[in-house]
Amino acid sequence: MAASVLGIVGGSGFYNLPGMENARWERVDSPFGKPSDEILFAEIEGLPLRFLPRHGRGHKVPPSAINYRANIDALKRAGVTDLVSVSACGSLKEEYAPGHFVLVDQFIDRTFAREKSFFGAGLVAHVSVADPVSPLLVDALEAAAKAEGIAHSRGGTYLVMEGPQFSTRAESNLYRSWGCDVIGMTNMPEAKLAREAEICYATVAMVTDYDCWHDDHAAVDVASIIAVMIANTEKAQRLVTRLAKDFPREHPACPIGSDRALDVALITAPEARDEALLARLDAVAGRVLKA
Repeated sequence: MAASVLGIVGGSGFYNLPGMENARWERVDSPFGKPSDEILFAEIEGLPLRFLPRHGRGHKVPPSAINYRANIDALKRAGVTDLVSVSACGSLKEEYAPGHFVLVDQFIDRTFAREKSFFGAGLVAHVSVADPVSPLLVDALEAAAKAEGIAHSRGGTYLVMEGPQFSTRAESNLYRSWGCDVIGMTNMPEAKLAREAEICYATVAMVTDYDCWHDDHAAVDVASIIAVMIANTEKAQRLVTRLAKDFPREHPACPIGSDRALDVALITAPEARDEALLARLDAVAGRVLKA
């Protein structure tokens, strides 16, 4: 078994992880472009941890401009085996009030302006994302949330919109009619790319507000969102610290095969593969390409 390296992608309001051991920020270059920021290399009780602020420190990068491919590739190069997305989101359910955490298990991808795959012309690959989150990682998150007394729910669907504008009321009600639980702008294509990179992935969706379907909260207000975000960040930092302390030091095999997603995904015959693309995929797909 490989040694576990826990990765954390921090969303809005979550730009640093205080209290880490041997912490240092390092630039990790990617052939897919520039990641959102440097990566924080650190440890918690001996567990290697890698933290990347999705929007950059200071929140400089909007959702549609995030280089998701570079972020995931850089985290893979940094050795990450298990990746937790900590993301601010809006609620589409009455019972998920601001401050509630949802450990989602499904996504609906409504984004349209983003690069969504590491593969393409010269090396075609199709991975399964029927089950986009890794259950053992969600088990660990749920245990950490319970240990820290953080109000949470397990399971739910995250509607990923393009943004940067919030929903119209008609859109919000449409997504509710689909049975979606929360809405945000960042977890796709991130989850799909993590699967292509054979990184186990899970999401902690931190509710900051009700989306505009709610009659008592018809207009999303950034100032009120920020106030909730500050409280959520403190809880998220406790959650991550607890998760890391209790996390298995050896990476267990994923029961749904997240960590071997490329075993049956590559379609292009070896003799027809593009050498330039192969060179870019040295981290993401190195395990299967070397074989």
